[in-house]
Amino acid sequence: MEQFTGQLLQIGISLIAILALAWLAKKMDLGGDQRIRSEDRARELADEAVSGFEAIDIAIDKAGYGALLRDADGRIIVLRRHGSHFAGRLLERSSDARLDQEFLTITPGDKPFGSVTLHLGANAQIWAASLRRMKTLSDA
Repeated sequence: MEQFTGQLLQIGISLIAILALAWLAKKMDLGGDQRIRSEDRARELADEAVSGFEAIDIAIDKAGYGALLRDADGRIIVLRRHGSHFAGRLLERSSDARLDQEFLTITPGDKPFGSVTLHLGANAQIWAASLRRMKTLSDA
């Protein structure tokens, strides 16, 4: 009986420790469902990726997993979720873009960054045309 009580005590302490760690992780905002839910958040992330980047045009993925931002100079940044954080790349003229109805798949010149597929709705066509113009300007 004493051995059984000891095991119950050990299980109870383990459960309390697990709950305490879960509470601490939530309090520290670790993990969780990180998404871009506003233009202000997208601007903040773009500035973190390229210091001083001031977006004048923004398209946020419908699920909030990424975004495209353009500044007054015509530079474009693509943001994508990377684990519980976001990563951003300034698109170069060598970047590739494919339009599939309301989805735009972008492959930056920085291959390790990988391709990003954004659900932009009707804005997908507008951004695809903008990226084609950027590519055409480099060919001229």
